[in-house]
Amino acid sequence: MARTNDDRFAGRVALVTGGSSGIGAATARRLMAEGATVASLDVDGGAPEGALALAGDVSLSADVDAAVARAAAELGPIDILVCSAGITGASLSTVDVTDEEWKRVMAIDADGVFFCNRAVLPGMTERGYGRIVNVASIAGKEGNPMAAAYSAAKAAVIALTKSIGKDVARTGVIVNCIAPAVIETPILAGLSEEHVDWMIERVPMGRMGTADEVASLACWLASEECSFSTGATYDISGGRAVY
Repeated sequence: MARTNDDRFAGRVALVTGGSSGIGAATARRLMAEGATVASLDVDGGAPEGALALAGDVSLSADVDAAVARAAAELGPIDILVCSAGITGASLSTVDVTDEEWKRVMAIDADGVFFCNRAVLPGMTERGYGRIVNVASIAGKEGNPMAAAYSAAKAAVIALTKSIGKDVARTGVIVNCIAPAVIETPILAGLSEEHVDWMIERVPMGRMGTADEVASLACWLASEECSFSTGATYDISGGRAVY
C-alpha cells in the first residue's frame, strides 16, 4: 500500500460497496488505515479485515436501504460513501447482447450507484457534511467495443454524479466520480483476453493500473481536503484520457 495520511479520517464512518475485492477492498483498507470506521457492502458478504461485513445486492434498493440502516446503527452516521460494486458484463458485440444481459449490467452498475447515493444523501445533507465517490470508467467517457452495456452504465454514473453534485452543492455534501482505465482486479476475469489487450494497448503508460493507485485518488476525494470540487469526473487512466 502507498504511504498514507495518518488519522485523515479519524471519527469518520464510511460505507464501501464492492468491498470484498479489487478497488473496493483497496479503498476500504486505506480508509481504515487512515482512521475511518468502515462497512463493506458486497453480494458475497466479504470484507477486508476490520470492516463491518454486510451482505446485499446493490441492484435491489431494499438491500441497499437495509445496509445503510445497519451500518448507521452499528457504526454511526455515514460520512463517506464509495460506490465500487460493479460488473463488466460479457464481451459481446452489441447485436449479441440479450435483454437479460443488458438489464443485468445496468441494474448493478447504474441502478446500484443511484440507490446507494439516494440512501445516504438525506443523512448527509441533514448533518451538513458528506463525501460520495462513485467509480465510473473510461468506458463511460469513450465507449469500449464489445461493451455496450458496461459503457452505457458507466456513462450513466458520470451523468448521475454531475446531477447529484449540483443538487447538493450548497449542503456540505461533495459528490465526484473516478474514471479508471484498465485496472488489475478480479473484475477482468469476465472479459476476453482480446478485450483486455485492446484496453492495455490504448494506455500510453503501457500497463494496467493497480487497485491501490485508484484507492489513493478515491480517498482524497473522500476527504476534507477535497472541498471545492463536486460533480466532477477524475481521470486515472495512465494517460488514455487527459480531460
